[in-house]
Amino acid sequence: MSQQRQLQLMKYLIPFVGAIVLIIILSASTLITIKAGEKGILFKKFGGGLEKDYIYGQGLKFVLPWNDMIIYNVREELMEETMDVLSRDGLDITIDVAVRFNPEPEKIGYLHDEVGPDYKNIIVRNALRAAVRQVVGKFSPEEIYSTQRDSIKIMIVDEVRPVLKHRYLTLQSIDIRSVKLPQKYEEAIQEKLVQEQRQLQYEYRIAQERKEAERKEIEAKGIRAFQEIVSQGINEGYLRWKGIEATQDLAKSENTKVIVIGSGKDGLPIILGDN
Repeated sequence: MSQQRQLQLMKYLIPFVGAIVLIIILSASTLITIKAGEKGILFKKFGGGLEKDYIYGQGLKFVLPWNDMIIYNVREELMEETMDVLSRDGLDITIDVAVRFNPEPEKIGYLHDEVGPDYKNIIVRNALRAAVRQVVGKFSPEEIYSTQRDSIKIMIVDEVRPVLKHRYLTLQSIDIRSVKLPQKYEEAIQEKLVQEQRQLQYEYRIAQERKEAERKEIEAKGIRAFQEIVSQGINEGYLRWKGIEATQDLAKSENTKVIVIGSGKDGLPIILGDN
């Protein structure tokens, strides 16, 4: 191959190789995959900055090398937090809470612009901590440990939800997983709860026995009234007539008997069997 031929080949080969390398570089840096449960926003370095109102859904996206695709997970997330807080009377309490939340998918541009990717610590954790301290400080240790836990949870939710909403986050739920008091307080509260349960059981038994006594009293009154009504319709003539009816029924039977008329008490017949 002549030198001129080689020069011509190199003239075409170098640009071809360069184009392939450029395509590989551009492909690696400009083809972005947004996965399921994710949303993307585009930052245009030379074209107006962050596109807050245009949200990219899942799939393969082509992005110019000088632009940035910012991806947010919009699935529900769980954050657990263990805190030491003070009750109303100053007792130190350890409380374990869990919060479930997620970014508003169509507002991640505003979330990124105003807060940034660390929104979980900046917004969620701080809002949760502040609400727990504020709410728990209104209750006694016994109320926190047992009687008012549901009310405390509702109050914490009411404090946290608007804070997250203002920052384009949706609160799903807050759970109080555990409350730990100093051991002597916890034992005292548990003993009190046991005594209260026993008292409730005792009062229940007393109420049942009282109802049973009332039922028996009503029953006795009914029997007495019945007897009084029946006794008013029973006299000597009525009893003698019933005796005559009984004698007639016996006389019709096939058993061997002897009937002595007028010899019994009150003039009623005496019936003698074959024995």
